[in-house]
Amino acid sequence: MKIVNSKIAEYSESFTSPEPEIVQKLVLESVSKLEYTNMLCGRQVALLLRLLIQLSGAKRVLEIGTFTGYSAMMMADVMPEESELITIDVNKMYQSISAPYFEKPPYHKIIHQRNGNALDVIQNLDGLFDLIFLDADKVNYPEYFRLLKSKLNVGGLLVADNTLWGGEVISRKTEKAKAVHRFNEVLRDDPDFEQVMLPVRDGLTIARISSKS
Repeated sequence: MKIVNSKIAEYSESFTSPEPEIVQKLVLESVSKLEYTNMLCGRQVALLLRLLIQLSGAKRVLEIGTFTGYSAMMMADVMPEESELITIDVNKMYQSISAPYFEKPPYHKIIHQRNGNALDVIQNLDGLFDLIFLDADKVNYPEYFRLLKSKLNVGGLLVADNTLWGGEVISRKTEKAKAVHRFNEVLRDDPDFEQVMLPVRDGLTIARISSKS
């Protein structure tokens, strides 16, 4: 199912700012080395993340699902050097692409890569985060929500990608679609959050935690 008319998508993207040159190089390298790069969150989502970082003043960010580092670099690019962005992924092949970019200044002072199963890594993280970007394995979205809520500062933002899952959340015929739909329900019904789901690319939900009951 096409969520957004392709011509409208192309038009709206043409009025979205370009990525920094180094991030464009990362995208080209990802495309050249990997068969599938549809796990990149896309320029519109990445630019929205940058704006949310700038508007909220987030200085401690957690990303679940690094892939090749696109969204991490886009966010870190607008964070001051004393900030911290922790990004988690289990796939070491993806990290072989992202690592050389993460080592470049100023990213080397901000981005900290963690390797492993995110469900395990999250539980061992200390402290709270101002913004969390969830873009990992969809079947675990409800479990991620349970863990991530406790890691958010009050007033912090939870941003979740793929919350429309190609429109499959309507029919819910696959396990991934069922899990994403359940995540959407749990977030909607949690009184501590207020949220908006946007039909951007594959669906993007932005939620703010106002209290912890």
